[in-house]
Amino acid sequence: MVNPHLNTWLTWSPRVLGTLVALFLGLFALDAFAGGAFLVHLAPSFLVLTIVALAWHRSWVGAATFAVLAVGYALAVRRLDWILVISGPLLIVAAAFAWSGWNGRVGAARARRT
Repeated sequence: MVNPHLNTWLTWSPRVLGTLVALFLGLFALDAFAGGAFLVHLAPSFLVLTIVALAWHRSWVGAATFAVLAVGYALAVRRLDWILVISGPLLIVAAAFAWSGWNGRVGAARARRT
């Protein structure tokens, strides 16, 4: 039998972490209040929140998209410090979505067998 607390934690952790990453990225927009640049700098946060919303019921979408974002950012920037700061959290969220999705499939398969 699967622990219900672990199931709840696995379900909600990627969504909460994705939202926290969006808030973290939004912090970088705070220095751009001149002439509409604030909304442009919030675009990455809106993108991350959109991905979290799309992945709400399909964990594989979140896992794949966050991984692609992390790798794409790393290839575009090529500065280790920024890669760790931005791509690191994105990869953590991708792993959390992957873990949540895998646990959901394994749990569903166990429930069908019993």
